[in-house]
Amino acid sequence: MGYIPLFVMLGGACVLFYLTVKNSLQRKLNLQKELLFKLNSLNPELGFVVQDQADPDSLVQALKQRPLKESVAKKALKIIREMKLNRNQYNTLLRKAPYNWVGKIAGFQSI
Repeated sequence: MGYIPLFVMLGGACVLFYLTVKNSLQRKLNLQKELLFKLNSLNPELGFVVQDQADPDSLVQALKQRPLKESVAKKALKIIREMKLNRNQYNTLLRKAPYNWVGKIAGFQSI
């Protein structure tokens, strides 16, 4: 009876860690999709449709090529900066040692 509570507590801690990291990674993916949707619905004069996994650097290049109002361009650049920051945080978290185990088990891939 001595080791059973230890194994139960260790198993519970592992499951709790798994669920917490999976939730955090899923929130970051959902935020990325939300920012892409916000960029798509920002203004129809942007003139391009963003796919689900768009590269923010290519979006900046596409914005620079189009003549836009300054306010629309500033809003779009702000959203793209948030996308870059979110992508960087997600990929950094996915590369760290205990978190990449959860990422591999749950099937998360870098953005």
